[in-house]
Amino acid sequence: MDETTISQALRTETDASSPRRRRLGRLATIGIAAALALVVWAIAVPVAGIALTVGAGATAQTVGPAAVVFAVLVPGFAAWVVLALLERFARHPHRVFAIVGWAVLAVSLAGPVLTGAGGAVLVALLAMHVVTGATLVIGLPFAARRARGASAGRE
Repeated sequence: MDETTISQALRTETDASSPRRRRLGRLATIGIAAALALVVWAIAVPVAGIALTVGAGATAQTVGPAAVVFAVLVPGFAAWVVLALLERFARHPHRVFAIVGWAVLAVSLAGPVLTGAGGAVLVALLAMHVVTGATLVIGLPFAARRARGASAGRE
């Protein structure tokens, strides 16, 4: 094999693995967001002893680890879909995603406030929102840049 053939083979291999790397990176980002939210929950509930309950009376619900993970996975995969659509149809997808993502995070902060939570419970819920949102807004596009950077480095 001559040098050109080897270079083309490496480029083809890299092109094939780039979408896979991007998917794995984005899946890892969602997993990291869930893990970070669980860290905040673990500090708030078992360590600090905060009764993380939202709502009042008969509608009050205790926020447990399963609820935290679910509350990260749903917006995490939704954000992934939005980013994928933007990458396909927008001129500057990562810039648009950042603007939309930070705006959605800002609006989502109203959720804990509107539940009637106060004090330490409100702080814990807001911290989980910020950790999750920031991880997704920064991490999901970063996974694409990393995959692109890896494929450019092999040439």
